[in-house]
Amino acid sequence: MDVVVVGADIAGLSCARALTEGGARVRVLDRGRVLGGRLASRRINGRYTDIGAAYLVADDPAFAEQTESWQALGLARPWTDTLRVYPAGTDTRGPVRWAAPGGLRSLAADLADGLDIRLFTPVVSIESVAQGADAVVLAMPGPQALKLSPPPAIVPAAASQSWQPVIAAVLTYPVRSWNGLHGAFVNDHPVLATVCDDGDRRGDAAPVLVAHSTAQLASEHLDAPAEAGPILAAAVGELLGITASPQIETHRWTYAQPEKASDAPYARDGQVWLCGDAFGRPRVQTAWLSGRAMASALLGK
Repeated sequence: MDVVVVGADIAGLSCARALTEGGARVRVLDRGRVLGGRLASRRINGRYTDIGAAYLVADDPAFAEQTESWQALGLARPWTDTLRVYPAGTDTRGPVRWAAPGGLRSLAADLADGLDIRLFTPVVSIESVAQGADAVVLAMPGPQALKLSPPPAIVPAAASQSWQPVIAAVLTYPVRSWNGLHGAFVNDHPVLATVCDDGDRRGDAAPVLVAHSTAQLASEHLDAPAEAGPILAAAVGELLGITASPQIETHRWTYAQPEKASDAPYARDGQVWLCGDAFGRPRVQTAWLSGRAMASALLGK
């Protein structure tokens, strides 16, 4: 079986890995310069900071096994089960969140090891890559899949997806001046949605916080995301009582947060398949499971 996977994010890579282990010949194409999608880490001041997904939750047995294998390799570690909730400022416990000492992209790199991955390879249509392939996998948000003129049964699945944008701001301070914070959900705030202590989740105690904007702020600054950086820095400073001015780096995510669009793990029309984290709760785990379920179906398991 010959399969083309378009998109080297967690869904595409998990699908490609399972297909390869099942004996298929797989090519992974991605228009970007690095793999991983929203498992994204940027090198700032000599260290990698997570700028996409904030952490992993592994409450599915299969994904828990995958996460534990990453732990055995030293790539992942349990981070915290306690996050703060504002405006009350109280701590709440939940599932264990997992982090990656080398940045979450290192997990994507592990999945990609040994695969045929071709970066800097934009795909303009399904037809341009389908010739000679038994299947084409679209591992991407629905709005991006629609631009590739997918077959009819894929269209409603892609069109039903609703995505919100986010701007991430990496805030590097001269010293750590906050205590006891792992991460926080910020409710009912005009510009700030979450803030995570990157030094805490990565385990190196670096004085780095990562703030994620509300969808409204991101929508207002998608064309110039750097303009949102000082706004987010001011909001974080006010929230946590930080008076120092940070170095600010920003990143725009046009398709950051999907709303659940389907109970099915993927969509299919003939040889074309669509997968990703919109097929369930918006988690890294969901994307991984979506890709694996698709691979199992392709292999007839």
